[in-house]
Amino acid sequence: MGFFLATGLATGSGYAEAFSRVPSRVAIDAPNPVTAAIALGSNLGDRASYLDAALRAMGSLPHTALLAASEFLETEPVGDPDQGPYLNAAALLRTELAPHGLLAALQSIERAHGRDRARERRWGPRTLDLDLLVYADLVLDEPGLTIPHPRMHERAFVLRPLVLIAPELVVPGRGPVADLLAGL
Repeated sequence: MGFFLATGLATGSGYAEAFSRVPSRVAIDAPNPVTAAIALGSNLGDRASYLDAALRAMGSLPHTALLAASEFLETEPVGDPDQGPYLNAAALLRTELAPHGLLAALQSIERAHGRDRARERRWGPRTLDLDLLVYADLVLDEPGLTIPHPRMHERAFVLRPLVLIAPELVVPGRGPVADLLAGL
């Protein structure tokens, strides 16, 4: 899959209805939609199908448009070496969902594709992993949600796909994505 731009919401996937109960408006000082960066990963089953389905689901979220997605890149696992390689990608969303609402929606997409966070081991294999990396210029450190993602600047498997679609995206407190990748 290559880089693409989407100009509207995807339809017909059924995800918009599934997320109708997700908080739908930004609850921060942002009267307009914001751009959010998401990391995608999968190393179980049909990895490309899981990533494709996740991109369609994100594009179907209420008050959200999928702006861009990177190509899928194969990477070696981090942490637990006893697992297969990952396919990783990055996506940019334009959304009016609040940060916690967006995170809840991303975790719902993971669950819909077989992820069970309660039963998996940390940094172990998974069908689908969706991480909220950046949410506009927000810096947030609350239980269950840290923005920007606290380890994204250390991870080539996050930065390589992200630089393909947003090299000048600034990670608050860290700098542009391209500079972060060059520093690894």
